[in-house]
Amino acid sequence: MTAFGTRLRATVASFGPLVVGIDPHRSLLAAWELPDTAGGVRDFGLRVVDAAHGRAGVVKPQVSFFERFGSAGFAALEDVLSAARAAELLVIADAKRGDIGSTMDAYAAAWLTPGAALEADAVTVSPYLGVGALESTFTAAAQAQKGVFVLSATSNPEAEALQAAHDEAGRSISRAVLDEVDAWNAGASSRGEWGSVGVVIGATVDLQARGIETPADPPAPILAPGFGHQGADLRQIRRIFGAQTDTVLASVSRSILGAGPDGIADAIAAQASAARGGADV
Repeated sequence: MTAFGTRLRATVASFGPLVVGIDPHRSLLAAWELPDTAGGVRDFGLRVVDAAHGRAGVVKPQVSFFERFGSAGFAALEDVLSAARAAELLVIADAKRGDIGSTMDAYAAAWLTPGAALEADAVTVSPYLGVGALESTFTAAAQAQKGVFVLSATSNPEAEALQAAHDEAGRSISRAVLDEVDAWNAGASSRGEWGSVGVVIGATVDLQARGIETPADPPAPILAPGFGHQGADLRQIRRIFGAQTDTVLASVSRSILGAGPDGIADAIAAQASAARGGADV
């Protein structure tokens, strides 16, 4: 199997940088005339997967909206993940797990092990117990040809005070996280290839103020929320991310899902076209 970074790069070349979020909010379930149940989120997720097939290359289920239904919700998520893999979509599980030692190893086993019930192509993780605590997850991902996205500079305003704070070397915390990811990829990736460990950087973040406007070497994929409902414009990807644009994955959820079950396929196609134009793909 090919390394995640290599597969992701090929997918972006084929379909552009759009990532379709699968976020079955209660309000969206109601708008789609689906019940607020595990069966409802399952049907919602499967419809999004079906609409994304052939129009986008990556989907990102938000785990929490399935998790709230307990074991039935996880069973629904398993079906959605399986359907997405069968449709040859790359799947990023937006789980934001973060812990230490054997606990983090168990999270990695759940989301990154081939054949696991919750198998995804990549998972989002939190570095706030130390990026070093994630190294066994990076290793497990590399062994399974999977990916990891580490929170670096998120788009929510509550994160700014922490992520913009500076360490003893004078770097923002966002920059420090990115540097540690860069170091890992440098040791694990061939020069010129995309690393399989990426970062989450919001499209509404002031990159220069955080000191994270410089491209990584080797290139690290950037999962970028904040487009659409949160205010960033897909047509402005290159203006926002500059020299890092080629590795950006533009994540869009509510602006697509709000089109409803009858309009979602056209919404994905339109947003995918906008994202390709904004990134000059």
